[in-house]
Amino acid sequence: MSRRHLAFACEGDTLAGTLDDACPERLLQAASRRGPGESGLLLVTGGNEIRAGAFAGQAQLAARIAAAGFPVFRFDRRGVGDSSGENRGFRESGDDVSAALAAFRRECPGLARVVGFGNCDAASALMLGARLGCDALVLANPWTIEHDDGAPPPAVIRERYAARLRDPKALVRLATGKVSLRKLASGVGRALRPAPPPGSLAQEMSEGLARFAGPVAILLAERDRTAQAFVAAWDAGDARLAWCAGASHAFAEPEAREWLLERVLAGLDGRQPSSNFD
Repeated sequence: MSRRHLAFACEGDTLAGTLDDACPERLLQAASRRGPGESGLLLVTGGNEIRAGAFAGQAQLAARIAAAGFPVFRFDRRGVGDSSGENRGFRESGDDVSAALAAFRRECPGLARVVGFGNCDAASALMLGARLGCDALVLANPWTIEHDDGAPPPAVIRERYAARLRDPKALVRLATGKVSLRKLASGVGRALRPAPPPGSLAQEMSEGLARFAGPVAILLAERDRTAQAFVAAWDAGDARLAWCAGASHAFAEPEAREWLLERVLAGLDGRQPSSNFD
């Protein structure tokens, strides 16, 4: 595997990108499974993070995927990291994604298929711009929160209280006065609120994804409030959803990192992972 840094144009600005070339030996093995042509990963960064990701998490993921035989392209959108221009936020990042995709294809002319991957609002950006040119999408913890009050959705709070009521130790704590009744009443009140109707952002994301013809996987971290809010605004029966047990937002836990890697590789290989819900 080799790592190259490059610059490319986007609407008069200059964006910084990083290309992890596929390991040649693994590239041949992967090609023998897929047939002619090469699959690559376009890794879109969420929030205002630079292309390396938090604590270099995305750089590490890119290195592992390249070592498995797939090139990976990462970039800083306008106004972030090493890229020039104004930071317009994820809603206005479609031109940045298109420019990065074009640069990826120029650098890897053998690419027959590009999988777009993003976590949080990067996943939302890919859903909003689902027709930008990717052939498949792997979306993690899509951001749908328009008015953030810091609280989980009512459905999540109800499930949390139901789990506590099934726990004998929690019942003992309640019976012995070790639980604040004021906090309990407040939590029950939030749990009884009706679920808010899906916001305009969730609706736009749904409409964008409906126009996408390729395969889609939606990966959700069990302990992540962003994922919980997404499901509250989405069809919970969507067969494309896959939950990672015990995972936090960035899939930072060792088991969660392996789970994420397996599903990204499955998307690149055009296959279904062994289990969607584990």
